[in-house]
Amino acid sequence: MLLWIILIVYLAIMVGIGIYCRKSTSTVNDFVLGGRNVGPWFTAFAYGTSYFSAVVFIGYAGQFGWLYGASATWIGIGNAVIGSLLAWMLLGKRTRIMTKHLSASTMPEFFEKRYGSKSLKFVAAAIVFIFLIPYTASVYNGLSRLFESAFHIPYSACIIIMAVFTAVYVIIGGYKATALNDFIQGIIMLIGIAAVVVCVVNNKGGLSEAFAGLAAVPDDSGKTEILNTLFGPDPINLIGVVILTSLGTWGLPQMVQKFYAIKDDAAITRGSIISTIFAFVVAGGSYFIGGFGRIYATTDAADGTGRTLINIINGKPEYDAIVPAMMNEALPELLLGVVIVLVLSASMSTLSSLVLTSSSTMTIDMIKPFKKDMDDKKQVFIMRILIVVFLALSVVLAMNKNAYITTLMSISWGALAGSFLAPFLWGLFSKKISKASVAVCFIWGVGVTLVHTACFSMGWFPELVEAVKALGWKLNILSPLNCGAFTMLTSLIICPLVSLFTMKKDGSELKCAESAFEGYNKQ
Repeated sequence: MLLWIILIVYLAIMVGIGIYCRKSTSTVNDFVLGGRNVGPWFTAFAYGTSYFSAVVFIGYAGQFGWLYGASATWIGIGNAVIGSLLAWMLLGKRTRIMTKHLSASTMPEFFEKRYGSKSLKFVAAAIVFIFLIPYTASVYNGLSRLFESAFHIPYSACIIIMAVFTAVYVIIGGYKATALNDFIQGIIMLIGIAAVVVCVVNNKGGLSEAFAGLAAVPDDSGKTEILNTLFGPDPINLIGVVILTSLGTWGLPQMVQKFYAIKDDAAITRGSIISTIFAFVVAGGSYFIGGFGRIYATTDAADGTGRTLINIINGKPEYDAIVPAMMNEALPELLLGVVIVLVLSASMSTLSSLVLTSSSTMTIDMIKPFKKDMDDKKQVFIMRILIVVFLALSVVLAMNKNAYITTLMSISWGALAGSFLAPFLWGLFSKKISKASVAVCFIWGVGVTLVHTACFSMGWFPELVEAVKALGWKLNILSPLNCGAFTMLTSLIICPLVSLFTMKKDGSELKCAESAFEGYNKQ
């Protein structure tokens, strides 16, 4: 009963905030960017809560904690240093200045005005809409598993309920509602993660006893005394996870769009500190507790330890069930209620960011160019309709309970960051990037992701999978995470390299770049 009370009160507050912010969402600029006047605390918390959701707390912490043990904490540290601190320091100021100078509200619109190409805008908008759907589905997946475990509500019903509540407060309140909600949700996440870390460790006799228990448990290769070590059983593939989940944020439209909305340079400086601390606590804490998954769960019904039995799916543990099993054992009912709200908070903030990014991109970049007479009121109305469409598609995909959270997210991040990271980053710092190189990056990011998914994630070519396994490479190219990391890193080389040979000699592209860079000179 207590869990239900906590949940209902929280959802009522979220919807109330949406209603409260309704009056300040009359224009497109208000609905999408909060009037470009959002302060450092709200922006930093919006960035952090969009970054970390049930995908991290349930999916990634469960899977990589199981695979890498205590060394999974490095993923959280990478998220804080690379995904938060460096992202704010390198991208924050330049993104705010250039997008304001270009009057760009979305990433596809940035590509159009920075590189002088409407076709790039249309292609980028299509990539955003399509590949944000599996990411949203992964959030639903993780959120619904925890709700199913705690409330015994059918998985499909959990997904539909969460979609409805997300739609309500985003449709009503827009960016300001999500920013205010993100601030409240961020505070809940900080308190909740700290409490969970204490409970998970204390439930196993304290930190030293928990590490001793982890040392005694064998990893997937049967080795003991390895899951408790600094770099764990597989540091090479661990690096791939760090790269995807940290560097990937630099090319995700829903993340960099937070920099569009921030008030001024001083807010960026303060926001970078707040965001980094937030990431250290939330991401570091999530992966740290995930590292103890094996002392709470097992795949062997006869091991006699009393640990929670985890199902085997396609020859692998049901990773997404590990953290919910830990929570049920380690947490008292009141704190379990707080944690459920924590995961709900993180997930709803991420969902709101995703649906707002997708709907605004489709409206501004794909529909408005064909309807020149659309005023702000019509645009906001269409965005609200598209939010419903986007959520409905995500719900359909999330209904496949056997799809791993990490796989869905890796496909999304691999395609999006693989396509956008290099053109966006180089576009902020260099005038010598060609339109052709941007197009090549789009093809590279989407193409590699789709080919890899078809070959290794969807099982279309089992002979190829077996052939790759037979090679016994240390770097697991079957992993969609490593594929995403590879795509992003190579795009950073491909973009300037292609530009060397494709930059137009008539000077038109350089002139377009100089016009975009004028915003920096005015500061």
